[in-house]
Amino acid sequence: MGISRILIANRGEIALRIHRAAHEMGIETVAVHSTADADAMHVRLADHAVCIGPPSATDSYLNVAAIISAAEIAHADAIHPGYGFLSENAQFAEIVEAHGITWIGPKPEHIRTMGDKVEAKRTAGALGLPLVPGSDGAVSDFEEARRIADETGYPVIIKAASGGGGRGMKVCESPDQLETLMRQAGNEAKAAFGDATVYIEKYLGNPRHIEFQVFGDGRGNAIHLGERDCSLQRRHQKVLEEAPSPVISEEERARMGGICAKAMADMGYRGAGTIEFLWENGEFYFIEMNTRLQVEHPVTEMITGIDLVREQIRVADGKDLSCSQEDIHFHGHAIECRINAEDPYNFAPSPGQVTAYHAAGGMHVRVDSGLYAGYRIPPYYDSMIAKLIVYGSTRERCIMRLRRALEEMVVEGVKTSLPLHRELLQQPDVLSGDYSIKWLEDYLRERPS
Repeated sequence: MGISRILIANRGEIALRIHRAAHEMGIETVAVHSTADADAMHVRLADHAVCIGPPSATDSYLNVAAIISAAEIAHADAIHPGYGFLSENAQFAEIVEAHGITWIGPKPEHIRTMGDKVEAKRTAGALGLPLVPGSDGAVSDFEEARRIADETGYPVIIKAASGGGGRGMKVCESPDQLETLMRQAGNEAKAAFGDATVYIEKYLGNPRHIEFQVFGDGRGNAIHLGERDCSLQRRHQKVLEEAPSPVISEEERARMGGICAKAMADMGYRGAGTIEFLWENGEFYFIEMNTRLQVEHPVTEMITGIDLVREQIRVADGKDLSCSQEDIHFHGHAIECRINAEDPYNFAPSPGQVTAYHAAGGMHVRVDSGLYAGYRIPPYYDSMIAKLIVYGSTRERCIMRLRRALEEMVVEGVKTSLPLHRELLQQPDVLSGDYSIKWLEDYLRERPS
């Protein structure tokens, strides 16, 4: 019979994104929400809605028992986790499947493997993905750490095996710092993720962050949908993403994309995934794999014409991929601006009531957002409130259209990152595509206040 009703285990723009794809496929949706999100747009538009707890994410969007109960009450036959929250929780995926509900995501064992950075690196190497030089796995012995760092060459970076967002991460410039920084990284990792395990890698001085979108059917077939350049970051958080990357040639895309797709086919991977690399001096270095839909997936959709959420639902329903690698063609250029409810320069959160809202429009302009005039942005969740995605036949035309769209977009009543995006689109390095993962922080540090 197939999937007929999907519970969306998320909130905000991604919950709306999933709802829209489901409705276009004739599938009903169930929204879950905390008490703070009772008036949210995804709740208003869904066919059914179930309150799953108080404002705290721990008691609502991360409450596995409440979500499973909601699915059973609403007779949902599938669950889509979106991104964040429980999307990369292998145990949640197993519980969903144990209740006879279709999990719209990768196999739990793949989520678990790629969620452990040490195991992910080992697996990636075995699958033929290029690795950053460093330890083969976890390092706990200081003598072993010194040997690895000496072989790799300083500077090295010490990273937490679990987690991300820059926590449990220390750059070590010389041997006399190694022991102290390992202890600090381990302590931070233990406090943030409950796991003190760390590993060591070569520290790349000024790389770009480039990721490949992959998709598998779980039966040994997989494709890639090109790369995204996510190098404009602050504190390891992406601010603006574009596809294709300004520095990757068609030949590099085909070669590296082919390596990624083959790795996913060999793995038997199911659904959407993103393989993330650092890129420097023409070389790719695997850093991690995200076993879910990415925030920045729309730029890939804009240049390929493939609806990734629709594809996720189809594959979870046991259907074949709707296209082969030969069917994938890349056209034009797309850029996404993440719009957050925060001070554009010191990044302090700015929740509150939206007094006026006008979404940018026009040809090839897309706004993914749950905002509306009168909506009160709650203080309990991530500050991202909208994504502005623009397409152009060339990068230059895309930038001109994005500038115009940013001028049009209005969000009043709270501070947002819109002024920062308008400013970035005037900077020569951004216009030329000549930036790295360090560029934005350097710009903000040197910018006159």
